[in-house]
Amino acid sequence: MTIQRICCIGAGYVGGPTMAVIADRCPEIEVTVVDINQARIDAWNDPDLSLLPVYEPGLDAVVGRTRGRNLSFSTAVETTVAAADMVFISVNTPTKTKGVGAGQASDLRWVEACARTVAQAATGHTIVVEKSTLPVRTAAAIKTILEAAQADDQQRSFSVLSNPEFLAEGTAICDLEAPDRVLIGGEDAASIEALAGVYSHWVPEPQILRTNLWSSELSKLTANAFLAQRISSINSVAALCEATGADVREVARAIGTDSRIGPKFLNAGPGFGGSCFQKDILNLVYLCRHFGLPEVADYWESVVALNTWQQHRIARLVVQKLFGTVTGKRLAVLGFAFKADTNDTREAPAIRICGDLLEEGAQLAIHDPKVDPAQMARDLNQDAAAAADALSGTGSWALAESVEEAVSGADAVLILTEWNDYRQLNWAEVAKRMRKPAWVFDARAVADPEAVRAAGLTLWRVGDGEG
Repeated sequence: MTIQRICCIGAGYVGGPTMAVIADRCPEIEVTVVDINQARIDAWNDPDLSLLPVYEPGLDAVVGRTRGRNLSFSTAVETTVAAADMVFISVNTPTKTKGVGAGQASDLRWVEACARTVAQAATGHTIVVEKSTLPVRTAAAIKTILEAAQADDQQRSFSVLSNPEFLAEGTAICDLEAPDRVLIGGEDAASIEALAGVYSHWVPEPQILRTNLWSSELSKLTANAFLAQRISSINSVAALCEATGADVREVARAIGTDSRIGPKFLNAGPGFGGSCFQKDILNLVYLCRHFGLPEVADYWESVVALNTWQQHRIARLVVQKLFGTVTGKRLAVLGFAFKADTNDTREAPAIRICGDLLEEGAQLAIHDPKVDPAQMARDLNQDAAAAADALSGTGSWALAESVEEAVSGADAVLILTEWNDYRQLNWAEVAKRMRKPAWVFDARAVADPEAVRAAGLTLWRVGDGEG
């Protein structure tokens, strides 16, 4: 089965970059990304590649090579689905906020809507590929919808595959161009091989793994859960290091040389964020409870609880170090994205830390090279505003266009995202702009401790017993 036309429903963080790389590596395949959000599609079509709605290093170059050749972006969902041999479903599956499973289960309304759109619009034989991160056995629901459409029209047929993504934001293009594995789950061998044939344009055959549908769906959830567990583990150790005088970086280096553990994800920080980790763990918790495994559910739920605790702990520590109060004090927040090299703020540690400090009455000056201030306002549930009266107790935040603007008159600097620019700050110049005594709270361990202290600033570094 040869694939000539691919449609991807969903132009977000996964759909856009993934389809751009497929188009780049498979020039003979017509790839169209569709979305009902006109503004998002307009942004993908903007002549200025710096205005793409997703920021990923290298994405602009890939889109520049392929857009107008064999990659297009459109709101013509039904027409594109009708012409496609293969349809990827790549829409958000956020955690439900109400109803059965609220706070843990995934909200699948958009996935179901996509399945119904495909069922209505598809022609001939169509391979439907789950790209979104989904609970185990979601494919059964999609198959039921598609089979009902097939029963009404014998000229059409469908097969469902699971092809979860394992890319990391900030390195998505590298991860897509040189993946350590591609996972394809399904029941129809011909459809599995058709998708494998797409990836085989650039992925070595041994790295294309074939499983059944349910194994593929569960693999994505558990992979994210395992990675998040590593992050929470090292952050718990970081807190112990601070209390005992140990250095978490030395501890991480020591245990990372153990071949049974390895060094990856042993960097302490303010906690994990992004669109997947927390959502997927909570979904795993929900599934474990549903299948009568409460002890397993409690274990995974504790990973999320520790992540939340780490963020509240950092905010409390800032208040404690600044003489027990941050009311009316200017705090420079460097970084709002959940990690460097992305403009994504979903579940960013900065949101909870800043929220706690705003409740304490702090005046925040927030700098991030890629995050839109409108997104900051949505995340903080508070519009940017000029600083209130210093003793009013009202917290406020404002955008700082530069690091220099952020630190001017500040009592403390908080580094919450590991942007490379923050690794190279001239701390002597920063110190001149701050109000003394001044603190640096380095939640990412990116600042040079000697340079910070030489500038006359007091340093707290995550996992550092000297703070």
